[in-house]
Amino acid sequence: MAMKRSGGGLSPAQQAAKFLGVSVLAGAVLAGIALPAVGALGLAAKGSVESFDELPANMKTPPLSQRTTILDSDGGTIATVYSRDRTVVSLKNISPYMQKAIVAIEDSRFYQHGAVDLKGVLRAVNKNARSGGVSEGASTLTQQYVKNVFVEEAGDDPTKVAQATQQTIGRKIRELKYAIQVEEELGKKKILENYLNITFFGQQAYGVEAASRRYFSKHAKDLTLAESALLAGIVQSPSRYDPVNDEAEATKRRNVVLARMAEVGDISEAEAAEAQRAPLGLKVSTPKNGCITAVDGAGFFCDYVREVFLSDPVFGKTKEARAKVWNQGGLTIRTTLDPTAQESAQESIKQHVYKTDDVATAATVVEPGTGKILAMGQSRPYGFGKNETQMNLSVDQAMGGGVGYQPGSTFKPIVAAAAIEGGTPATKSYSSPYEMEYPSPIAACDGKTWRNDPNNPAKLQNENETEVGPYSMKEATAKSVNTYYVQLISDIGICPVTEMAQKMGVERADGGTMQQAPSIALGTQEMSPLTMASAYAAFASRGMYCTPVAIQSITQRVGQQNKSLEVPKSTCSRAMSETTADTINTLLRGVVEDGTGTEAGLGSRPSAGKTGTTDYRYAAWFVGYTPNMAGAVWVGDPAHERQMVDITIGGVPHDKVFGGEVPGPIWRDMMTGALEGKPATDFSYVDIPEGGDKDTGGNDDAGNGDDDPSDDGGTPGDDGSGDNGAGGDDGSGDDGSGDDGSGDDENFIGDLGNGGNWGDIFQGQGNGGGRG
Repeated sequence: MAMKRSGGGLSPAQQAAKFLGVSVLAGAVLAGIALPAVGALGLAAKGSVESFDELPANMKTPPLSQRTTILDSDGGTIATVYSRDRTVVSLKNISPYMQKAIVAIEDSRFYQHGAVDLKGVLRAVNKNARSGGVSEGASTLTQQYVKNVFVEEAGDDPTKVAQATQQTIGRKIRELKYAIQVEEELGKKKILENYLNITFFGQQAYGVEAASRRYFSKHAKDLTLAESALLAGIVQSPSRYDPVNDEAEATKRRNVVLARMAEVGDISEAEAAEAQRAPLGLKVSTPKNGCITAVDGAGFFCDYVREVFLSDPVFGKTKEARAKVWNQGGLTIRTTLDPTAQESAQESIKQHVYKTDDVATAATVVEPGTGKILAMGQSRPYGFGKNETQMNLSVDQAMGGGVGYQPGSTFKPIVAAAAIEGGTPATKSYSSPYEMEYPSPIAACDGKTWRNDPNNPAKLQNENETEVGPYSMKEATAKSVNTYYVQLISDIGICPVTEMAQKMGVERADGGTMQQAPSIALGTQEMSPLTMASAYAAFASRGMYCTPVAIQSITQRVGQQNKSLEVPKSTCSRAMSETTADTINTLLRGVVEDGTGTEAGLGSRPSAGKTGTTDYRYAAWFVGYTPNMAGAVWVGDPAHERQMVDITIGGVPHDKVFGGEVPGPIWRDMMTGALEGKPATDFSYVDIPEGGDKDTGGNDDAGNGDDDPSDDGGTPGDDGSGDNGAGGDDGSGDDGSGDDGSGDDENFIGDLGNGGNWGDIFQGQGNGGGRG
């Protein structure tokens, strides 16, 4: 009698010898089982041996792809994403009924044979010969497991999947060799566990735990006899025996499994009969996959987390390596999202802007001093339907957003910070006329100079003719006076402003270079809400800028083990002195107390912020903060087409939209709810005397053009970006829309006339163009 291994069946060497020693079985038998085509029977025994021996000694078993769960900062589930919906469980967490059912119907001699069931092979050959076709297979459970490993390794590559499942003798030989290895190394119980975790059960469910949840909304350990038989029956043909779409066919198949279980002695005839009479008892859970399933409007934040994972080198050196880890799944990602802040943001958005409105809104909240993103939402839901979008309006283009939106006067505090950091007193006053030409020349970076065109000088004006200086910095900030801030940037130069912006993480949403033009003082460069919220958080944290971060920790489940993955950290650096930040806090407190942002005030809780409205009202902003949180709210048309004039937003008609009128109240309600229960700490302020340093003329050139126009020599330009030819004045129109103007808060730059000219003209080398 042949020697048996302790696990049952012949030893690996005996199995191989017996299999390879029979040339008929090596060729004709295998082909007869696996291949309908008669022409495939011509494989010689010698060829079989060579193919067998040339295979690698060990099968590479890839980690099973599993679902990934994205959590908020409190541990609540935001969304579940997966390449394959699977949750790996141990055998002890799988119902004994399920274990017996799958063995009974797929390989009833599983515990009696080794990797190859020769008795089963001969039986199948005999039956197939009588039927003249392939009516029965002879793959053991171990062989099926090996084939599933090949399929898993192929992933979603259709070519590799086809190779892993093709009906060829070569594949069958490879499958057999590795089945022998698996039997030797794992043993029966582990093979059964692996098989039940890897097998596809239809309805997007991979593995028995996912299948149990999908069809019965319960764990695999709780499956009844009838439920187990149903799932076991699905495996042979998930589409044919799908109980959701064909209950009658699934019932027949279930009853076949029950009969087989009784036949092999796993259950009694009476138990089988009782279970066969039972209804299917389905309690189907709809497959939920992807950021579209996120709670509280967090789909865009969920998508941002995915973008971070796929783009940050901490998760892999290449994009392909990072994608492989993401698709493998099994991740539990705890994020920075604060559920209270997120719920408050979405509720405020819902109350003030409807998803059917001509314009949309996006809002982001971050934590000063840590960079943690606490909330991210928008009025148009995450989705594919009407009035839905997959574009994240809160982030830069590289992270799934658009080309951004001109921030208007919300950029002015950055100009003020650059000036104060460079020694300009907060008491500085300028003549601030209602209308003026851009001062010229103005120093830019790298020794370059911006010059206005003396023949057709670019001009700007304030919102109202009554806004005529002189103004101090405090009053000019509260009232958002354009001419004051252009005189200020002409005094300090353009470069200190762009350098301060860089220190505060402020960059164009399209990834382009910040333009060296005085118009940047009025917010001409497109930014995202996340960028602006993070920048203002530097004011709140007394000058420390922290890069935004969305992920706190990640654990990955591999097999039955969990391991921690490294995650990107926020990098904090000093953007300005504490005194400068405290001065800005003092200035911006005035905006919400008695300036353009009074509608955004938080009552007794100290707050500061700035409104912004772009030229022609394509966008309106409020960016503000408390010591606890900083938030940015943008309202506008993502396509840069609808001007917010004579418009209804959230059921409220508006003649003209201002930053303090629509975004302000959204910010107020969002922050009120987000800050509930948080301490109402105050800022550190500085004393800014009224009046102070009067300089009614600004710099020597303020309002008067170039002292020596003859050396200008340049032609009018837009802002020198050259991105869009005849698009918007700021050169952002590479999407074909542009914003048409620099914009400010409650104040506009007047029409520049034909071919207006307010770009960066370096040493007379500007680009022609201007406003389209």
